[in-house]
Amino acid sequence: MGSAPAMVTLMAETLRIVYAGSPAFAVPALEQLAASGHHIVAAYTQPDRPAGRGRHARACPVKAAAMDRGIPVEQPESLKGPAARARLEALAPDAMIVAAYGQILPKGILGVPRFGCLNIHASLLPRWRGAAPIQRALLAGDSDTGVCLMRMAPGMDTGPVIDHRRSAISADDTADTLHERLARLGAELTREALPAYVSGELVATPQSEVGVTYAPKLTKAEAHVDWSQPARSIERQIRAFNPWPVAHTEFFGEGLRLWAAEVDTGQRDGGTSPGTIVAADGRGLGVATGDGLLWLTEVQPAGKQRQPAAAFINGYGVGVGDEFEA
Repeated sequence: MGSAPAMVTLMAETLRIVYAGSPAFAVPALEQLAASGHHIVAAYTQPDRPAGRGRHARACPVKAAAMDRGIPVEQPESLKGPAARARLEALAPDAMIVAAYGQILPKGILGVPRFGCLNIHASLLPRWRGAAPIQRALLAGDSDTGVCLMRMAPGMDTGPVIDHRRSAISADDTADTLHERLARLGAELTREALPAYVSGELVATPQSEVGVTYAPKLTKAEAHVDWSQPARSIERQIRAFNPWPVAHTEFFGEGLRLWAAEVDTGQRDGGTSPGTIVAADGRGLGVATGDGLLWLTEVQPAGKQRQPAAAFINGYGVGVGDEFEA
């Protein structure tokens, strides 16, 4: 018993960690773990992918952050097979921390680290298991969300939860603002919970089977606005798909991206067809929906920059009675 405190201190300071992540969401946790004194023996990321107009291979944010810190980078196309397992075993990790890595970890990989593979997931599990928890929470109108640190198991985000942090969703949150806040919250959670978990102070608790929901990957087709839907639903759609794939509609045969909107608390005339512009002024574009009036405040015409809806009105001669296409 007398040696336990020394072991806890050693673990907190010198854990050998393999970090697996790819997008910007995963960068804060990598930075905080490295700053906490842990030995990041490797950063696993997705292979470089063509991006931009020139389609040149581009490193993901986690690779760039790892290289800035001198952390060795591994970019396997897959973690399946004995070679991938042997490579991970050679790194002798105490833990593998995963955050939006982009690959499913095979069962054989999960048992390699001494304390398992731990995933930073951007929801309050078991709600919103899957690829797009932030956007699905916004689309559903959830009042709050959060992040969980969980021990990974076979299955889609089914493993026991070590600890979590909660965050309210504000009326003006977008997927972009919520993404940034949860990334920071996940980093803080992991930094604080990891030493407590390896010391035995925190114990992973199985998830409830009550309240399980799934967050499938986003598609561009989902971003098309159906004006027959309630104004509140469309406003959530606009926030959930900012910055990708961006809610959009058609106006006189041209695409129009919708970046920001507000729901009017008043009631529209029930005889107005959804998608009809009923007001066009300095506030923006007031559009009739299936239930209520929606004010578009920031839009982006095809081939142009984002702009206030008032500027779009002046530049394109938009007026009352014009209609967005279904």
